[in-house]
Amino acid sequence: MFKTIDETLDWIHTHLPHGIKPGLSRMEWVMDKLGHPERTIRAIHVGGTNGKGSTVSFLRSVLMETFEEVGTFTSPYIVSFNERIAVNNQPISDEDLVKAANMIYPFAEELGKSDLGYPTEFEVITMISLVYFSRIHPCDVVIYEVGLGGRLDSTNIIYPLVSVITNVGIDHVAQLGGTITEIASEKAGIIKSGTPIVTTAEHPDALKVIQEKATQMKAKLYQLGQHFEVVQESSSAAYEEFHFKSLYWNFSGLKSSLRGPHQIKNASAALKALEILSTFYAFPIEEEAIRLGLSKTAWPGRFETVSTNPLIFLDGAHNEEGVKALVKTINETYPDKTVHLLFATLKDRNNESILQHLQTISEHITFTTFDFKRAEKAEELEKLGVEGKVRQDWRAALDELAGGLGAEELLLITGSLYFIAEVRRELKKYQKA
Repeated sequence: MFKTIDETLDWIHTHLPHGIKPGLSRMEWVMDKLGHPERTIRAIHVGGTNGKGSTVSFLRSVLMETFEEVGTFTSPYIVSFNERIAVNNQPISDEDLVKAANMIYPFAEELGKSDLGYPTEFEVITMISLVYFSRIHPCDVVIYEVGLGGRLDSTNIIYPLVSVITNVGIDHVAQLGGTITEIASEKAGIIKSGTPIVTTAEHPDALKVIQEKATQMKAKLYQLGQHFEVVQESSSAAYEEFHFKSLYWNFSGLKSSLRGPHQIKNASAALKALEILSTFYAFPIEEEAIRLGLSKTAWPGRFETVSTNPLIFLDGAHNEEGVKALVKTINETYPDKTVHLLFATLKDRNNESILQHLQTISEHITFTTFDFKRAEKAEELEKLGVEGKVRQDWRAALDELAGGLGAEELLLITGSLYFIAEVRRELKKYQKA
């Protein structure tokens, strides 16, 4: 059994070599041994390709204006491991993380000796979250973000009040398939029997899959453009202003500090889910809570302003869909600025296409890399046909680029979320110093 947080984290990370093992059999085995803690949690389930984290943030922020205790389970982490499991945006304490890990440890070890084999790292973290939110720190509501896919993701063990599927795009093709139809089938796997499902997916193939799955599961489907609408009213460097309209709610002049037209769609998904909770589950969500919650929403590493003089942004746009949204946001928000890019990514991404999109907003791209086993080499990025320069040391590159920015220029640091997390930690240390 564990006595310190270091012992606990070391044990959790020993499951990393078990890789990705899709399926719920190991989760079901442990949940049964624990007496099914997942059945005691009032949950919202959020899946999709891009926008999951932002949608979770919108939901959390509004619900925090309504309830005393709002839990979240998210991934990956940006600042610290503990933030993956949080209450009211405050990460789980080291003491509670140790306590929750000790509760599942004997069953995880017993599972490892069975025919099912050892759980993955993500499964262990999900198990820890379930015992934490059910037995150590019960909450009014908990928002669960899907890790990978949906159908076979370990979070799919929960019984949500409402589920959300954001947009569906090409990502994680090795695990989910190479077509929109295949990927949408995995995402739609979170649709439960009789559970309302909200979606902002727009691709016809994805919508067809989601519609068919909802019909099969007798789950009421609420689709952007048919059952609810969102219209951008104005945009500035400070916020997006928009109008949301649905059957029961009709609000104009809503403001979100998360910028970009894609964030308005994410906000609309959250609002429709909240409307369902208010209408059919008697959640006491008032208009003031909606407006305050949306305006306070923040999500690290998503077009995050880390410096205003010089102007520096972080954005974890790590796939083609995310990059398209980022490019549109830059073009609409800073059309007259000269954009400098610092880019580092992973090997298993469609980096050539990603860089082609980024090249449309910047002629000044710096390729770099970072200390991560799946990180792509900077010199390999240079070979992809997009003009740029190589800097092996991203810290030196950051100092060089930031130090040379003028009033009409901005620096955008983007690529892998793991890279963004590393840069953000370094910048925070610098700001404190």
